[in-house]
Amino acid sequence: MRSSSHVLPLGVLTAVLLSQVCSGIKWLSISHAPSSLHINQTQHCKLLPGLVSSQAQLCRSNLELMQTIITAAREVKKTCQKTFSDMRWNCSSIDIPLDAPKYRPDLDRGTREAAFVYALSAAAISHTIARACTSGDLRLCSCGPIPAEIPEPGYRWGGCADNLHYGLLMGSKFSDAPMKMKRSGSHANKLMHLHNSEVGRQALRDALVMKCKCHGVSGSCSIRTCWRGLQDLREIAMDLKTKYLSATKVVHRPMGTRKQLVPKDIDIRPVRENELVYLQSSPDFCAKNDKQGSVGTQDRQCNKTSLGSDSCDLMCCGRGYNPYTEKLVERCHCKYHWCCYVTCKKCERIVERYVCK
Repeated sequence: MRSSSHVLPLGVLTAVLLSQVCSGIKWLSISHAPSSLHINQTQHCKLLPGLVSSQAQLCRSNLELMQTIITAAREVKKTCQKTFSDMRWNCSSIDIPLDAPKYRPDLDRGTREAAFVYALSAAAISHTIARACTSGDLRLCSCGPIPAEIPEPGYRWGGCADNLHYGLLMGSKFSDAPMKMKRSGSHANKLMHLHNSEVGRQALRDALVMKCKCHGVSGSCSIRTCWRGLQDLREIAMDLKTKYLSATKVVHRPMGTRKQLVPKDIDIRPVRENELVYLQSSPDFCAKNDKQGSVGTQDRQCNKTSLGSDSCDLMCCGRGYNPYTEKLVERCHCKYHWCCYVTCKKCERIVERYVCK
């Protein structure tokens, strides 16, 4: 492990001071940490933006883990943007510059967008830690346990399973820390964020599937070595997107001896463990509105032939769209040569694109 110290840029240091007013997922701002940074000294923890005291303590006691958590923060941003690229809200809420004072208001107000981001963040951090155990990037954990059940004939347990137990243990300890502080917003928001984070982790549990590798003469697959591995984070994000689209609006009201979140319109039942919940309705995200956290859809690319959320009618909110042409250079007329290489030509074609007015 490298022992040289690394000083973060001024922008990151500024974010440390500004992080005091960020929302409960302010730790995502560590995604701005430079790729050259190696967390190998306790003083580095002071330089990471967005950490509350208990997260900083976890950093100091487990420096190796923080490198994985930085990776998770970057994965949240990248995965969220890909998952919502076809919708008006495209995860712009977490795509902010370092010198911005806080996340956009749609994440502070308890919207369904906040519900998704908290769920994805909780899933991503545990997913990344579980995978890091498998790859040997973390010395405090290793492969997951071998399942107790006996496999079917022709199958045997082996390989290296993703260590979901350790991922969930350390991931929840880190990601839930801000919501468990006394001064972390309203009680209703705390309950909402803790609930949605757990929904994210449950989606992760459901994403643990059996993976196998074949063995046998000439690829006959007479025996399969199998282990429990996690699906890619993108697939988990798509599952959470489905939950986002059917999220339940809740209210904070007395239930017995304490206040709880209950469905606003159907409060005869409790909130289900696998459903995302939100407290405030979202803006339509059509026009730029800084107070509501909307960046608008002007200049967003749309699909003229689509009938879905990426259609020019829905994406542009009825304002119309402008066409433009783009020249694409692609590989074409590829030929395989014995043995063993491929040669291709370069072909150009003109495609028509559309952007919202």
